[in-house]
Amino acid sequence: MANHLPKEKQISVVHHLAEGNSIRATSRLCRVHRNTVMRTLVEFGAACKQFMDLSFANLHLEHLQIDEIWTFVGKKQGRLTSKERREEKLGDAYLFIALDQETKLIPAYSLGKRTSENAYKLVKQLQERLVISPDLDDQVLISTDGFNAYPPVIGSLFGDTAKHGVLIKKYRNPEVGRYAPPDLLGTERYSVHDVDDLSTICTSHVERTNLSIRTFMRRFTRLALGFSKKIENLEAAVQLHLCYYNFCWRPREKGRSGKLRDAPAMMAGITDHVWTIDELYENIMGLEQDRLAYERYERLRRKLFGQ
Repeated sequence: MANHLPKEKQISVVHHLAEGNSIRATSRLCRVHRNTVMRTLVEFGAACKQFMDLSFANLHLEHLQIDEIWTFVGKKQGRLTSKERREEKLGDAYLFIALDQETKLIPAYSLGKRTSENAYKLVKQLQERLVISPDLDDQVLISTDGFNAYPPVIGSLFGDTAKHGVLIKKYRNPEVGRYAPPDLLGTERYSVHDVDDLSTICTSHVERTNLSIRTFMRRFTRLALGFSKKIENLEAAVQLHLCYYNFCWRPREKGRSGKLRDAPAMMAGITDHVWTIDELYENIMGLEQDRLAYERYERLRRKLFGQ
């Protein structure tokens, strides 16, 4: 179904969603029916994915940190029927992201169950978007947690063209405490491939980014009411957040100064300035309109002239 909202109203809806408002809150603030808000989210999210696919190429990044963040779709995993477990569309869902330590860019993501297949999708996307250097001094460093799918996946896709280190955190009574993290006893770092200085292995920045994800996408907030009813809605929310974060969001400098950095896409050399929400909408939807026009042209050409 076509979206007949005026352009200004669509931008307002997208902006409210990107800033962390829920579907119903956005509906109340923008005076738009919640079904229209959801339809706008799904349409704009799909366009965001296409835009990032085209924008993220030949990236020169030095240190990528990978982590996963949990949410659920429809209902908790323990309440699924046997049929729902087989279909894998409901229950536990994990967002895999890769964050560049220096620029804070998120160049790749994968959404689904916590499996080696989704880890492979993330690392494959990274491999396609990075500039791969055989020179040992220019190789990207990849830091991950102890999820056992990462070493074989990174090894098979990057081979000798990337350094890989693993950081494992040890907690006291990790099974206790739903409202606060357990006490950290220490960390263990080890090199999977070519990491000479183990102190460079780090996942703290991507774990801090998980907090921003929980803040601006309430679907990922633990012990809260927000969750997605369909995996397609969750993916659209993720695509919108990542696009807004990469091109419009300004992270703060480390320390107490509170100084704002440039947007991650600007730091990575993808754009030359921090985008406003209007610029983001114009660039993304302009590309989407070009795609739709090309599809209409192809359908007409096939109808008139055949294959």
